[in-house]
Amino acid sequence: MGLAAAYRAAKNGHEVDLVEAAPEPGGMAGHFDFDGVSLERFYHFVCKTDYPTFALMDQLGIGNKLHWRPTSMGFFSRNRLYNWGDPIALLRFPGLGPIDKLRYGAFAFTCVRRNSWPAIEHESAKTWITRWCGSTVYRQLWQPLFDHKFYEYADNISAAWIWTRIRRIGRSRKSMFQEELGYIEGGTLTLVNALVDAIRAHGGRVHLAHPAQEVTTELTSAGDRKVTGVRTGSPDKRIHHFPADAVISTTPTPLVSALVPDLPADWKQRYEAIHNIGVICVVFKLKRSVTPHFWVNISEQDLEIPGMIEFTNLRHIGGDTVVYVPYYMPATNAKFSWKDEQLLDEAFAALQRVNSSLTRTDILATKVARLRYGQPICEPGFAAKIPPVQTPIAGLQIADTCYYYPEDRGIAESVRLGSEMADSLTAVSQHRTNPSQSSPNPKTLADLGG
Repeated sequence: MGLAAAYRAAKNGHEVDLVEAAPEPGGMAGHFDFDGVSLERFYHFVCKTDYPTFALMDQLGIGNKLHWRPTSMGFFSRNRLYNWGDPIALLRFPGLGPIDKLRYGAFAFTCVRRNSWPAIEHESAKTWITRWCGSTVYRQLWQPLFDHKFYEYADNISAAWIWTRIRRIGRSRKSMFQEELGYIEGGTLTLVNALVDAIRAHGGRVHLAHPAQEVTTELTSAGDRKVTGVRTGSPDKRIHHFPADAVISTTPTPLVSALVPDLPADWKQRYEAIHNIGVICVVFKLKRSVTPHFWVNISEQDLEIPGMIEFTNLRHIGGDTVVYVPYYMPATNAKFSWKDEQLLDEAFAALQRVNSSLTRTDILATKVARLRYGQPICEPGFAAKIPPVQTPIAGLQIADTCYYYPEDRGIAESVRLGSEMADSLTAVSQHRTNPSQSSPNPKTLADLGG
């Protein structure tokens, strides 16, 4: 989101400094060297309705780097892998009776077709799915997924949030019987590099390994506060201050209170009330394929992972297989502090359950990537819980991935929101009546990742 905001602000004529805590740009879209292959730390894919992504890539001259491929979904339950994600697979699934299948089919069809669903904003996903599909469907198809992704929050997840996830995937299809997803040639790094190049081409500056420490402010003559810049660390261990009369912060909301000490107490409480869970992606490079599917949902109570992503069934990376096994859990969970070796052992054992022919000799390389604030917990009524993007401090906007609600995390939402935040800077400067308050194109600092 920070890259998108910085690009749009620079393109709109603002003077931009982008500060990033990590030594490389991109945040969750960043890459790492995986046994000689450049690969996303956290897997990404593109859906047919990700229009902001398409528009941005066209603007950057990389629209031809987006490719589409038929994909499929599997469902692992009762120690067996089933095809999933289309009407035929539902009819053939042995774990449900005819009425349950009919109800589930009607539920999925309605989710994909509806453009809005305000009636479910204050309902939990558990009661919503049970109301539409019955308790058997929820217990067999959804409960293990929720339990192993949301843990103590599993029974109180927003129905509206789950619905938009179903809708996005359900609309990314070539036909009713064929899912189709997109990928960016070269991975998300292609987009990240194009954004960094475009920011610099428009006069912006990108400062890596500069973790934001504090958003600085001052009192105005009217007794209000306005932003003055951002204080950061740096590779040379010195403290830097980037002066600015507008700041866009995309740091996770749990860190906002410490980052902006001059926020009113009631605003700090609102940010602190938003819960997050961490994410760990265990990545394997293998000699052989695990399944023919891009993703497999795992619905087994004794397997504490919600699924697996066989990424090379979407984007070919050499001739080997790349599989992500994602773990979602509160960072306070004991497993979040497990050693990499423990996670690798458990994850590979899960892959062997799905495909018993796998052996340790099939492993070519491994990687474990962790993010403490990987996913906001969106409970019923979450929309009312999110503070406004514009804070009480003049010139300071704050948003992280929870502001995508009811949409889930994704590149398209980060582009949309980042662009809107940058455009609001131009709107504010155009409405100023006192030229002495600021230059027509104020200096802007977009804070990416804290």
